[in-house]
Amino acid sequence: MGFADYIEETFLELREIKSEDLRNKVVEVYCKAMVEGGWDSLDGVPFTKVIKTDIAYITHVKVVTNCAIQAAKTLEEYGIKINKDYLVAGGLLHDVGKLFEYSDLQKHEKLVRHPFSGAGLAMACGLPAEVVHIIAMHAKEGDLGKRIPEAVIIHHCDFIHFETVKAITGQ
Repeated sequence: MGFADYIEETFLELREIKSEDLRNKVVEVYCKAMVEGGWDSLDGVPFTKVIKTDIAYITHVKVVTNCAIQAAKTLEEYGIKINKDYLVAGGLLHDVGKLFEYSDLQKHEKLVRHPFSGAGLAMACGLPAEVVHIIAMHAKEGDLGKRIPEAVIIHHCDFIHFETVKAITGQ
């Protein structure tokens, strides 16, 4: 099984993206990140190095993406328009830069944190500016900028998961 098949089987949330082109580009970003980061699989990749937890990267990405999908459904019920394709793509890719940050590419961890390396990779693969924006703005680095609605949702869903795990583990 190639990386593309692996990503499609791992992240069934890809099916929520209506645009085939965008779906394919999300898979392309993951394939490139895995190759360049030296990963054979995402299994066992931690979701954070900040807290001690057994929760894996894949689980975190799924939690954030699905939390965002549910938040968007609720917001849309009350008249707020959300681009679901961009939201899901951004949710799936928000932490893709960690595949560089956690690899042997030590300069990435010290000099270029994952929001920027992930956004750079997404841009290089031709993803829409809105998705690149979501990736770049999802973490604390985005706090001084103006986030589009989809980026606001991903940012908060990311921190809902992170802070909840942090509280549960008492760290």
